[in-house]
This record gives sequence, structure tokens and C-alpha cells, in this order.
Amino acid sequence: MANQTGSVGARSPLELTLRGILLGGVITLLFTTANVYLGLKVGLTFATSIPAAVISMAILRGFKDSTIFENNIVQTVASAAGTLAAIIFVLPGLVMIGWWQDFPYWTTVAITGTGGILGVLFSVPLRRALVLDTPLPYPEGHAAAEVLKVGSELREGGAESAKGLSVLLWNALASAGFAILTQTRLAVAEASVWFRAGSGATGISGGLSFALLGVGHLVGISVGMAMLLGLVVGWWVLLPMLTSQNPLPGSVELWANTVFADNVRFFGAGVIGVAAVWTLLRIAGPVIGGVRSAMAASRARQAGEALAVEERDLPISIVLFGTLAMLVPIAILLWSVIAGGALAGSEMLLIAGALAFVLVIGLLIAAVCGYMAGLIGASNSPVSGIGILSVVAASLMLVGLFGRDQPGGTTEALVAYALIVTGIVFGVATISNDNLQDLKTGQLIGATPWKQQVALVIGVVFGSLVIPPVLDLLNTAFGFAGAVNAGPNALPAPQAALISTLAKGVLGGTLNWKMIGWGAAAGAAFIALDELLGAMGRLRLPPLGIGIGIYLPMSVILPTVIGSVLGFFYDRWASAQRNPELAERMGVLTATGLIVGESLWGVGFAAIVARSGSDAPLALVGDEFAGPALVGGTLLFFVLVHGLYRRTRKLVVSD
Repeated sequence: MANQTGSVGARSPLELTLRGILLGGVITLLFTTANVYLGLKVGLTFATSIPAAVISMAILRGFKDSTIFENNIVQTVASAAGTLAAIIFVLPGLVMIGWWQDFPYWTTVAITGTGGILGVLFSVPLRRALVLDTPLPYPEGHAAAEVLKVGSELREGGAESAKGLSVLLWNALASAGFAILTQTRLAVAEASVWFRAGSGATGISGGLSFALLGVGHLVGISVGMAMLLGLVVGWWVLLPMLTSQNPLPGSVELWANTVFADNVRFFGAGVIGVAAVWTLLRIAGPVIGGVRSAMAASRARQAGEALAVEERDLPISIVLFGTLAMLVPIAILLWSVIAGGALAGSEMLLIAGALAFVLVIGLLIAAVCGYMAGLIGASNSPVSGIGILSVVAASLMLVGLFGRDQPGGTTEALVAYALIVTGIVFGVATISNDNLQDLKTGQLIGATPWKQQVALVIGVVFGSLVIPPVLDLLNTAFGFAGAVNAGPNALPAPQAALISTLAKGVLGGTLNWKMIGWGAAAGAAFIALDELLGAMGRLRLPPLGIGIGIYLPMSVILPTVIGSVLGFFYDRWASAQRNPELAERMGVLTATGLIVGESLWGVGFAAIVARSGSDAPLALVGDEFAGPALVGGTLLFFVLVHGLYRRTRKLVVSD
């Protein structure tokens, strides 16, 4: 790699190429379509960076002049567009409340594209603060970089490439194979047990996910322990208390999960909100420094100075003028929404308020989401939690302008307006969450930042053009649960249902403010705890990590925590080896392979689900096999984990 990441003259010029952009566009079409369908069907999406990098390397390997940098551009385009599919967590709400009957093409493109492009522009100065000078682990950014490096080194005949590739491939095969086995239902995807705790209820639940285990290895022990504390607070303190106060009929599992969704998650959102504000205060200095650094680099470029590769961002003047220019189509979009409706006559007030909201809240959210991607990875960041805070803030803005006691038609129009403004800000959130991860990958391989940033804008444009017809097709074929045209196989779109309910709750005065308030108070206590630990020189517990541990389901948090413990012990072992740097990198490749295999399978499974129309198209057995699947699947999972890590250690020792 030294010959590709050293001086400018030693590097291949092939990076932002037409074939790379076109290949990224094709992968975008496939991944975005799959993510939109899977997200609406089962409430999950898959990470697109690593699968795109693998596919790109396989295809561009046939071109002798292809480079690691060109492969990076392909994954950058595809990951930006695939991530933008998360807009499905907001826009279907407009159909659910009856404001839209379908998805008007150019309106949907404008909501998705303007927010996404603003997310790219906001991430330019943030790169200097959150990527260049930061201890944040960026687990998925590192994983994608390792995939690209192994592919490049194998082509160049690097001495360590064969072992690295072996680790990557074996772990990917095991990860994908187990994920396929869970879809046959011969093994469970989640091991859980639910029980009464006094007069309340709780449980223990862990997803048998190699990808989450790999992410945990990469995020490190500090973040892992913060998430564990959040899990304990949410599931083993709050949930038993709240379920005892809210007895519900039905199974213990349903009871616990209902109370978790209706109460604990709002507590977690309160913690995340306060932790986000604290995070913004802590990174404000570096962000301002990043803007100053970008302006200094721009002046140096204009003076004819040669800049180091890592200094070559989009010029800050383009960022500033581009941001202001994006406000024009947003204003036109909002005018078209208001004109002739129940809010007519308030256009200037509403548009001015929304533009200020998008600029201020959007920039703050971009910083927080970028930080979260650095902390635990883009796939596991609770962007839906940021969506909750966004729609609450947007709705509160409208309450401040109009009050709550409005006629039904006006309230409905205000809810729709809040969702559209949230959709734009959500685009900022999802793209900044993904962009900084991609820019970290670029930094690790020596890519040119401005070329990646251009590729990110292209990816946003591709995704914005693809998403509306896919949404329209699914709306026509199935409809969304709760909407007028919902059919018997209506898609649940759980996040969109929640966010639209929140908008109505704020504007109607029925939101669960109590739990959000208690969560905010707890967030302040967690901040104090983290600062105290830092002053004592002990292991720190990032407050955002704690909030994420409360907000996300235990099935996601527990395997991530276990992975962080595995990574901690592996790294301690690696540090005592003859070549600790190699040993540690092999551990990173082990975790990367676990992420790669399950991510690639996610793409294939989305296609199978879309073609079959079934939630469980590969099921070989029914519910009667649940017991053996639980015991056998859990044992197999841990046996495979032990075997894979043992194999990595043997390869290191044999060097």
C-alpha cells in the first residue's frame, strides 16, 4: 500500500472515473430498492458500504488499471444512495395520515435529494473535526478500508495478503452461512427468554448476529461497557418498574415489548437528546477549528500551494454557496405544499421558520450523527431516535407559531408540514451518518476527500431518483398499515408510523413528555458520571453510548457488548505477540469478515423476500421446532465464534 498512499506523484490517477460512477449507480439501483422494501417489510435495512466494496472489487478486478481508490469511489456512491433509503422511516407517514394518496415523484425527489445534499455539504467541515483528529473508532469505516486493502494487496502480491484474505473469507462464509441457517429456522436468529420480575416483567434477549459481534469488536471496550450500562438501566431497572405500573393482558414477551416501545424508548430518546447536546458542546471547538482549517486550505489552494491529499476537501466557498443554494428548492418545495391549502396565508412565516430549522437543526444533527457513526458505526446508529427528536422539534416549532387548538384540517396540514420538514432533516441525518464513515475509509486508504465528496453527492442524486418509484410501486401493490388503501398484506412501516404518531402527539398535546423528561435528567447524570471517570483516569462511558444502549432493543445491544469484550481480550493477547501490529490487524480482519458475510447475505435475502413476498421464504420447519432451534442454534453460534477466533490466533502465531 505504500506506493499508493504516499506522495501524489506515486499514486495512480484513476479515482473518480466514469466507469466507477456508473458501476456505483447500478449497485445503487439494486441496493436502494432492496433496502426500501426490506425496511418497510420488516423494519430493518442493511449496510451497503462493504457489500458494494466487495462487488466493486470483483468486477473491476478485470480491468488492469483499476485501483483501490476507484473501488472506494464505487462503494462511496452506492453507500450514500443505499443509506438514503432510510427516508422510508418518515415519508410513508404522509400516506398513513391521508395527506398523500401516492408519492408525487418530483416532490419526493426534492425532499430526499435536498436533505441528502445538505448532509454531504455539512459533512465537509465536520470531516476535519470528526475524522482527521479524533479517537473515534469508526468500526464500519475501518472494516470497509480493510476489505479494500486486502483486495489491493492480494493483487499486488503482498506478503500478508494471503493470510488476511483467508481470515476475511472464512469469517465471511461462516457469518453468511449462519445467517442463512437462521432463515431456514433450523437455528434461531435471536435467543431470548422472558419472565416476571416481581409484579413486572423483563427478559434476556440476544441476536445471534456475527455482524453485530464484529461491530462490537471494532468499537472497543469503552463504548461496549457504556452500551451495557444502558442495557441494564433500560431492561433490568426501568422495564420491571414500568411493567409493574402498566399491567397488560397477553404473553410476558408482548407485555414487556409493548411497555419498552411506549415508555423505555422515549426515556432513551431523552438520554440521547441531552447526550447529543453535550456532544455538540464538546465538539464545537474542533468543528469551528475544522471550518477555519477548511478556509485556510481554500486560501492556500487559491495561492497556488500544493496541498497534502488529506487536505483536499471541496472548497469551503462551494460548501457555503451550495448550502445557501439548496435553500431555494427547499423554499419552492415548501411553498408548493402550503399554497392553496389550510395553511395558505402563512407561507412566509412557515417557510422562514422551516429554512432556519433545516439550517440550524440540520447542522447540529449532522454533527451528532457523524459522531454516532464514529462511535458505533452507521448501521447501528439510532438514526430513528434522531428522527424522533427531529419531528418533536419540528412540531414544537409549529406549536410555537400556531398553538395547539386548531381546526382538524389545519392540524392535519401542520402534521404533514412537520413530516415534510422532518424528511428533509432526516436526509441530512442519514447521509451525514454515512458520509463520515465513508470519509474515514477514504482517509485510511489515502483517497482524495473532494473526489469522495463529489461521489457522495452523485450517490444522493442516484438514490433520490430511484426511491420514489419504488415507494409508489410498494404503495400500489401492498399499501401501508393504517392507510386508507392498505390491503391484507399491507407493509407495517413501523418507524414511519411512530414518527407520524409523534407529530400528531406534539401538535395534539398527547406526547409522552414524562419519559422524555426523565430520560433527559438521567442523561445529565450519565454525563456527570463520564466526566468523573475521566477525571479519575478510569474507563470512560460515553453518554451517547449509554443512551443507545437504552434506546435500541437488547437483541441488538447484547451481541455488540459481547463483541467488545471479545475484542478487548483479543487485543490484549495481540499486544503480547512478536508482531503485535500484524496480530491486531488480523483481529480487525476477523471482525470485518463477520460483518461482510452477513451484510452480503442481507442483500441476497432482500431480493428473495421481494421476489417471494414472504417474510420467511426459506423456512424449512415451523414453530414446533423452536426449542431445538434455540438450543442448537445458540450452541452452534458460540462454537463457531470460538473456532474462528482460534483459527485467527493460530495464523498469527504461525507467522
